[in-house]
Amino acid sequence: MARSALLNVMVNAAMKAGRQLSRDFGEVQNLQVSVKGPGDFVSSADKAAEKIIFEELKIARPDFCFLGEEGGFVNGKDKQNRWIVDPLDGTTNFLHGIPIFAVSIALEREGQIVAGVIYNPAMDELFTAERGSGAFFNDRRMRVAGRRNLIDGVFVTGIPHLGRAEPGRAIKQISQLMNSSAGIRRSGSAAIDLAWTAAGRYDGYWEMGLKPWDMAAGILMIREAGGYVTDLENRYKMFETSNICAGNEIIHKKLLAALKEADAK
Repeated sequence: MARSALLNVMVNAAMKAGRQLSRDFGEVQNLQVSVKGPGDFVSSADKAAEKIIFEELKIARPDFCFLGEEGGFVNGKDKQNRWIVDPLDGTTNFLHGIPIFAVSIALEREGQIVAGVIYNPAMDELFTAERGSGAFFNDRRMRVAGRRNLIDGVFVTGIPHLGRAEPGRAIKQISQLMNSSAGIRRSGSAAIDLAWTAAGRYDGYWEMGLKPWDMAAGILMIREAGGYVTDLENRYKMFETSNICAGNEIIHKKLLAALKEADAK
């Protein structure tokens, strides 16, 4: 596939950060698991990866604004363009030696996501998308799954843990889908959930309590792979509501209805 110069910049930044994370991942697997040691190590891995990405993107586009999970918002002269970056999505997986984590980089222009990269260095899986140009997995075009019925589909979501809100609501939603689907999964990385839904591995995805950097790149991938993505109220306000629902046109509609039914119980 032919990539734009801008997408190449994003891919190179993601892969460079990914190489650093791969080295750190090898180290964290050897650490004695304790509350402080590995946690501090992962925090430093997070920050190191974001520093790499920030510096790479700054060289290419010095005036763009930057929003990162670790460093927060960095203002730039160009107010129309903003990088949205999660240097390590799936931190808990990383800490426990589970090879499902990702670097996520999105470019937002005038309020629209126009390019996105999600890279899992442990599996060497690269997902890319540009607005109007399609979505790709390791340079092969992606399409969302074509199943039409919830009962035939496998769905993925996040499961709230300590410090995350609304566990009761999530439990009701999961219970609803348990009784009307072929299965529910939980990977531990929202970015990968979205990328794998865009690739057709999952039929649909929903989650609450997310941040813009968790989902920005994946939102574009779903759309460019022929899917639909909204918040749980079927609006395009995912950043404001912090929740998301994705799938093909029919599954998206049925998944929203099932979640609404669960909320009404």
